[in-house]
Amino acid sequence: MDYAQTLDYLFNRLPMFSRIGAAAYKKDLSNTLELCRELGDPQSRFKTIHIAGTNGKGSVSHMLAAILQTAGYKTGLYTSPHLRDFRERIKVNGKMIPEQNVIDFTEQAKPLIHKIEPSFFELTVAMAFDHFAKEKVDIAVIETGLGGRLDSTNIIKPEVSVITNIGWDHMNLLGDTLEKIAYEKAGIIKPGVPVVIGESLPETLPVFEKLAAEKNSELVLASRQRQAVNWQWQDHALLVEVASAHHTDHKTYELDLPGIYQAKNLLTVLEACSQLKKKGWKLDDSQIHEALRHAKKITGLHGRWEIIHTAPLLVLDVAHNVDGILQLLKQVELTSHNELHIVLGMVKDKEVEKVLALLPKQARYYFTRAQIPRALPEEELSAKAARYGLKGNHFPHVNKALTEASLKAGKKDMILVCGSIFLVGELSLATVKELWDH
Repeated sequence: MDYAQTLDYLFNRLPMFSRIGAAAYKKDLSNTLELCRELGDPQSRFKTIHIAGTNGKGSVSHMLAAILQTAGYKTGLYTSPHLRDFRERIKVNGKMIPEQNVIDFTEQAKPLIHKIEPSFFELTVAMAFDHFAKEKVDIAVIETGLGGRLDSTNIIKPEVSVITNIGWDHMNLLGDTLEKIAYEKAGIIKPGVPVVIGESLPETLPVFEKLAAEKNSELVLASRQRQAVNWQWQDHALLVEVASAHHTDHKTYELDLPGIYQAKNLLTVLEACSQLKKKGWKLDDSQIHEALRHAKKITGLHGRWEIIHTAPLLVLDVAHNVDGILQLLKQVELTSHNELHIVLGMVKDKEVEKVLALLPKQARYYFTRAQIPRALPEEELSAKAARYGLKGNHFPHVNKALTEASLKAGKKDMILVCGSIFLVGELSLATVKELWDH
């Protein structure tokens, strides 16, 4: 098989969550363990950091990978889902896994695939661990896919575990209360391994405390160690002034991820770095500052308050659940613009109605869908939105929706594309260039 045929095999032969949803979710680790046993347990041949959470885990993962790489460590990074290229999921020092490696791994794994019928995610995790071991990485930052306790990535014993926050998402699989969701995410806490909590709530903190105590793991609340006392935007960067609990001097960090929600993620990243330093990892302050200034460039992260045009202001953001949309709307309110145009698409298993209830009625909407079976049809999304006073037309593809928005938007307007990671991934940058270059 060539690379295109290999991807077709992976996407269509294996159950894939992004395509079919809950039916692809395997509620145990047996397949991942068997795949890795066949590969010689690659996950035991390098150090790791494990990251779970409802929102922010992708940003935190990329920032930590950028810091470790800048500090001179050969760094693996496993994240999901991808935006445009499958290989974005598996990177070493910012470079995607080569196409030939994907082909070779898949061919090697075929007999076992036919025997145990793994999910797409289970096989991808095994591929990542195998690649990192062969590349002899010093450390790999591993982002969970869904939950934590039963997530395929949860066969590692990391240097530090990180839980960014707990919010309402995937309740059909993780539970219908914040406590139940927290329990699933806290499943990544390992015996004797410190765990950093980015944000906690009265409902979730007791869950973390109980599980950490049972595992004899040090529990550290990032928000009690440091506070973001001030922030400002400057040249599409976010400047965050941070006060530490035990120091009188403040430090200012410049982030090339300009979403104001990154201030919370920054505190989580800084505490994770503190825990790594305690374990002997050498991370100088100058390296941390340098990495955060260039995290996007170093790791290739996209879709987090990503500005790709300025007149009109065109922003892409992968926010897709209640908490993510709330954070996004705070930023929209603080951004100078005349009229707001929102290109929106969602998947069926999200809390669509709750998200629609949050969205501003005065915006002009362009309802659309990602080209996956899980996507909510654009006509249905438009009809649901109308019940919340949201007005606009619907389009079969995000690029058609964006084209229409570009015709309606003035130079001082803002166009926001959001609601689904897959929607942002399908937006063609060539289309954007064509729309505003003529």
